[in-house]
Amino acid sequence: MAGRAAVPEVIWARPERTGRGPRPAYRRADIAAAAVRLADAHGVDAVSMRRVAAELGCGTMSLYNYVPRKENLYELMVDEVSGEYELPEPTGDWRGDMLATARQTRAIMHRHPWLHRVMTTLYATGPNALRYLEACLGYLEPLDAPPGTKMECVGMVNGTVMIFVVNEFAMADRARAVPWTAEQETAVRGAYLGSQLATGRYPRLAALYATAPEAPEDPDVLFERAVSRVLDGFG
Repeated sequence: MAGRAAVPEVIWARPERTGRGPRPAYRRADIAAAAVRLADAHGVDAVSMRRVAAELGCGTMSLYNYVPRKENLYELMVDEVSGEYELPEPTGDWRGDMLATARQTRAIMHRHPWLHRVMTTLYATGPNALRYLEACLGYLEPLDAPPGTKMECVGMVNGTVMIFVVNEFAMADRARAVPWTAEQETAVRGAYLGSQLATGRYPRLAALYATAPEAPEDPDVLFERAVSRVLDGFG
C-alpha cells in the first residue's frame, strides 16, 4: 500500500500526508474522529480502512497517504479519546489528584467500550497521551519517590482502572445474555455458597462471609477503594 513502511515508525513523526499533490484534505484529527465514531457505534471490529475512508468520503487508497497501517489508526483513536481528559493544575494532594484522574479514565472507558481492546503502552507517545503523563507527574510531585516509581504508580493506577472496567463490561454482558435478573442469580448462588460453607470444610471463608455485608457494595465505592489502596501502596 502507498506509504507503508517496512520498519517501525512513529505516526506522529510523519507529515500529515505523504505523496505529491495539493495540501492535505484531511487532518489526523478528522481521521481519528471518524474511526472513533465507527467504533462507538459498531464496535472496534467494524473499524477498517475502507469504512473510515467511506466515513470521510474519500477513497481507501487515499487514506493510506495519511495512515499507512491499521495499527496507526488505532493509535490515532486512542490518542483522540485521551484528549477528553480535563487536567487541572495540581492541588498539592497527590492522592486526591490521581484518584480524580482515575475517575476520568473509568468514565472515558465507559464512553468508549472498545478502548481497552486497542490500548497499549506503545501508544503513550501521542500528544494527548504525553499531556496526560505530564499532568500525572505534576500531580505526583509531592510524593517522595524516584521518577521511575512515579511512572509505576501511573501505570498501576491505569491497570487497576482497566481491570475494574473490563470486569464491569463482562458482568453487564452476562446480565444481558441470561434470561434471569442479577438479583435472582445472586440469591441462587448465595444459597449454594451457604450450603458449602455449612459443611465446615471452609472455616476461613465461613468466618469471612459471616461478617460480610449481605448486599453487594456500590461499584463506585469499590472502585474508589481499589484505586485508593494502590495509591496508599506508594505513599
